[in-house]
Amino acid sequence: MKDWQLPWHGGCLCGGIRFCVSAPPLLTMACHCTGCQKLSASAYSLTIAVPSEGFAVTRGEPVAGGLHSSHKQLYCPHCKNWMFTHPHGMDFFVNVRAMMLDEHNWYVPFVVVFTSEKLPWATTSAVHSFETQPDMPGYAPLVEAFAREGARPG
Repeated sequence: MKDWQLPWHGGCLCGGIRFCVSAPPLLTMACHCTGCQKLSASAYSLTIAVPSEGFAVTRGEPVAGGLHSSHKQLYCPHCKNWMFTHPHGMDFFVNVRAMMLDEHNWYVPFVVVFTSEKLPWATTSAVHSFETQPDMPGYAPLVEAFAREGARPG
């Protein structure tokens, strides 16, 4: 298995918010839900699920925005980039927007969710696909498979 080449650094478009990822990701995903389509102004959002203890904001103060739902979407208060999400009731990980990493060319979604809401032309190379999303126990084998088979930097 190739090394994850941690830590990773990233930030928003204006540089006001910076963060560091110091733990290997649990999973990479693309989400086609209509909420993510609107939040990302795209056909889908790209996410890296990172263990909470391996994620730190190193500069700036992100602000809550987006849907103002039970999930806490965090943005740069200046350039308004959607940077990461703390999913409600799942404090053990942070969903980092993949393109916020300084070096993201290695990124490939391993799982795609909410294909029932996808635009007809929008596809990814993800090897696992779900019409909605797996229940929490259903993620365990995906996390295990990603640890063995998921794309890595370099």
